[in-house]
Amino acid sequence: MRGRGEIALRGALTALVTPFDEQGRIDVPALERLVRWQVDAGIDGLVPCGTTGEGATLRPEEHAQVIETVVRVAAGRVPVIAGCGTNDTRTTIDGARRAAAAGAQALLVVTPYYNKPNRSGMIAHFAAVTEAVPLPVVAYNVPGRTGQNVPAELTLKLAEIPGVVGVKEAAANLEQLAAIVAGRPGGFAVLSGDDPLAFPAVALGADGVISVVSNEAPDLTAAMMRAALDGDLAAARRLHYRLLPLMQANFLESNPVPVKTALALLGRCGDTVRSPLGPPEGGTRRRLAEVLRECGLLEGAR
Repeated sequence: MRGRGEIALRGALTALVTPFDEQGRIDVPALERLVRWQVDAGIDGLVPCGTTGEGATLRPEEHAQVIETVVRVAAGRVPVIAGCGTNDTRTTIDGARRAAAAGAQALLVVTPYYNKPNRSGMIAHFAAVTEAVPLPVVAYNVPGRTGQNVPAELTLKLAEIPGVVGVKEAAANLEQLAAIVAGRPGGFAVLSGDDPLAFPAVALGADGVISVVSNEAPDLTAAMMRAALDGDLAAARRLHYRLLPLMQANFLESNPVPVKTALALLGRCGDTVRSPLGPPEGGTRRRLAEVLRECGLLEGAR
């Protein structure tokens, strides 16, 4: 990778949920179990405190606790890329420093939401983070959350900033992703942020995925990405279609409500989410149970 030390940004990286107990506190034992399961299943990296990890509603001390726990249990076996982005540059830098102190190997920095920064502001925001914290930064474009798409041309300008080593591209736009792949500098990682497009993205030259569905199926998601990266498109396609119904069910309601419900059905952690998120509708729970059975994932539930 470019810039600040070597870090593997390739394959299947899990956008890890943050388990809470019934009182809404971080369930550290459940988080530890999730990390061990993910690593043992062959996942290529862990991304705590992002959208799926409900990073926006973690207090600063909780943010540090989650990252410290993931880093400790992962024990260097896979990289930990910690979410720390907000819509305020100073607050983002505070989060980046906290993530670095907690042991993260890289940072996931979402493009600022609500403010809708102009071109100069967007570039200055990422430059300020990289200047403040000596960790590699992965930009995160998710217009469905931020209200603003970062076009390929601007992403390629961000790629020129020393320390910005990749992008999680979640605009659900393969043409845009392909333009980034075609124009990126050497060593700049392109990771899909949309599970249903992960296999097609790798076929276009992307490096992997930061995935929601790998919370529930880390082994299958990792195998799909390995096959795709190795050029075994037939095997990757089979796994893609096996997982596709679950990828879709994970977004029946706002992420991470469905994926946490599925993990509870699998016996992996509780399904508590932070307000203003709430419990799923009954139809969502039923559909998730159906899909988990269809995918063959409930057979080994515990």
